[in-house]
Amino acid sequence: MFSKVLVANRGEIALRVIRACQELGVKTVAVYSEADARAPHVREADEAVLVGPPPSSQSYLVGERLIEVALRTGAQAIHPGYGFLSERAWFARAVRDAGLVFIGPPAEAIDAMGSKTAARQLAISAGVPVVPGTTESVRDADEAIAIAETFGFPVLLKAAAGGGGKGMRIVRAASELADALASAKREAQNAFGDDAVYIEKYIEGPRHVEIQVLADTHGNVLHLGERECSVQRRHQKMIEEAPSVAVSPELRARMGATAVAAARAAGYVNAGTCEFLLDKDGQYYFLEMNTRIQVEHPVTELVMGLDLVQWQIRVAAGEALPFAQKDFAPRGWAMECRITSEDPSNGFLPSTGRIEYLHLPTGPGVRWDGGIESGSEVGLHYDPMLAKLIVHAPTRDLAISRMRRALRELTIDGIETSRSFHLRVMDHPDFQRGDITIQWLEQNLPALTAPATDRESIRLAAIAAALVAHEERRAGSGTATAAVMSDGSTVGHEASRSAHGPSWRDVARRESLRSL
Repeated sequence: MFSKVLVANRGEIALRVIRACQELGVKTVAVYSEADARAPHVREADEAVLVGPPPSSQSYLVGERLIEVALRTGAQAIHPGYGFLSERAWFARAVRDAGLVFIGPPAEAIDAMGSKTAARQLAISAGVPVVPGTTESVRDADEAIAIAETFGFPVLLKAAAGGGGKGMRIVRAASELADALASAKREAQNAFGDDAVYIEKYIEGPRHVEIQVLADTHGNVLHLGERECSVQRRHQKMIEEAPSVAVSPELRARMGATAVAAARAAGYVNAGTCEFLLDKDGQYYFLEMNTRIQVEHPVTELVMGLDLVQWQIRVAAGEALPFAQKDFAPRGWAMECRITSEDPSNGFLPSTGRIEYLHLPTGPGVRWDGGIESGSEVGLHYDPMLAKLIVHAPTRDLAISRMRRALRELTIDGIETSRSFHLRVMDHPDFQRGDITIQWLEQNLPALTAPATDRESIRLAAIAAALVAHEERRAGSGTATAAVMSDGSTVGHEASRSAHGPSWRDVARRESLRSL
């Protein structure tokens, strides 16, 4: 086992890796930008090193600097988390060339799966089913039209080097293809420095189902079941769960075997994820392989009963997996909501500011993977995801109820968040039935993100007015102890909570929950 690991990331995933190392008895080195000097991951690590100014291009993405810090501090390995440099083959190779261990797949496996066209070619050679499409990027609109007409419209244009919906366009008619291709190529070039775009048949109304794989250096490759990731906005996942209501044990075994075959074909080692489209008839098609730990890995951990991040570290240190495929079957149901600093009622525009107050949910089956605390500053330099709220329960119905309860307990004051959106999803009949596809959220977005009704707005305005009046009285006299709420109840002074009941923050949270 390593004695020290450098964590080349920030936020909740940096804390997640640090905690996994702590339980393994491994010391950690955090890196941080000037914007993250007071971030929780900096405080929790054994050592912390400043690596640059706030822009990630000058801090978290400067691989040479991260490697230099690892060498200087005596770290033996680097864990990249997700995002940033986690899927950059050049970085994995540079880490290895520096005599360090990259806690992830070999650079060659990242290369093999890093390009979507290359991944399709590899999948086809391994007998893995793929969506009908090209294995090479298209040169121009005339070629794209000719190819599309062989599949039939609609078709999907996709950036060969991309992800997250960048460089992706749905085209429903030949007349739209030239403009869509030009637009997709421009976006791909801006996002990835590569304008290569390929084309495939567009599958109507599928689910997005992914399979977690785990492989060691001793030839063992296992799958850990599926995750349902169909609740997406602009191809970005927002809610994930495990298992999927659409996957039977027999289908799980088939999809898992397919994912294992793809991983073996790529010479894969460590944790990775194969993403599939699953149509209404139970046919599935390989999309790509994510060569890193996924944001949504906790739902798999909870239903399979193992720590994926710890096993990433163990595998990188040379340990063999002590499990067999027969040891894994999902137990209960897990669900994850991505809590982001975005305003759902205003087109999910980013929200910035200081987190004035943070109240976390607790109770049976509730897990919070977060990188924030009261006093944290939320800016525009990084991804808006603040944390992940995860629940585990014996059944899916209970998991939804538990998530609803946990969301109602969660309070984040000072910025707008996606919390109210997630609550509305939990209450939607389609979601409760599991009747969702990758288009479902876009089709229902207006109802799920509508501003509060007039009645709700009045109640919330009354809460705000009462709190302001209370604070003004307290600041003016230092003796005021209560403010009257909209229902006639009073709001007690924070300092007198134990003697006079709940604090004004607790009452405000209670009142705001009534309005949802």
